[in-house]
Amino acid sequence: MTATLERCREGDRKAQFEIYQQYSKAMYNVAVRIVNNLEEAEDVLQEAFLNAFRNIHQFSGTSTFGAWLKRIVVNHSINHVNKRRIDFVDTETHPIDQIKEDTPIDDESMYNIEKIREALQLLPDGYRVVFSLYLLEGYDHSEISEILNISVSASKSQYSRAKKKLREILIASM
Repeated sequence: MTATLERCREGDRKAQFEIYQQYSKAMYNVAVRIVNNLEEAEDVLQEAFLNAFRNIHQFSGTSTFGAWLKRIVVNHSINHVNKRRIDFVDTETHPIDQIKEDTPIDDESMYNIEKIREALQLLPDGYRVVFSLYLLEGYDHSEISEILNISVSASKSQYSRAKKKLREILIASM
C-alpha cells in the first residue's frame, strides 16, 4: 500500500485531498455516465469519497485502490438512480427485440463523440445504466446482475435494447 493511502488510514486530511485530486476526475466521469446529471454526479462523487475515506480500513489491497473506489462510486451512483425507480425488463417475460444491425451508416460525423454523449443522455435510465456499466466501465453481465439485483438475462436484454435505441437516436440525428 502506498504511503499516501497509509496516511489516509490514519485520517490525514492532506493525504485524503491528494487521493481525491488523483481520482476525482475519473470517478466523476463514472458517476456522470450512470447518473446522467452533472450536479447530481458531483453530489454522488462527494458521498462516495466520504464513504471511501470513512471505510478505508476495509481496503485490503487485493485490487487496486482505483478499482475499489470505482466500485464505491458505481454503487453510490446506482443507489442514486434507483431513487428515481428504474424498471429493468427481464427477458423471461419480455423477449429481446430483434436488433437491426444492418442499417447502413456511412456518415462519419455520426460517430462524433459529442453526438454519442448526447444520445447516451437520451437513453432511459435502465438502458443507460446497464450500457454504461457493461461497455464503458467494463463489468460483465454477471457482475451487473449482482450490482443491480437483476437477472443476467435482464442485464443482457437492457444492454441489447440500449444499443438498439442508441443506434436509432444516432441515425435520427443524422
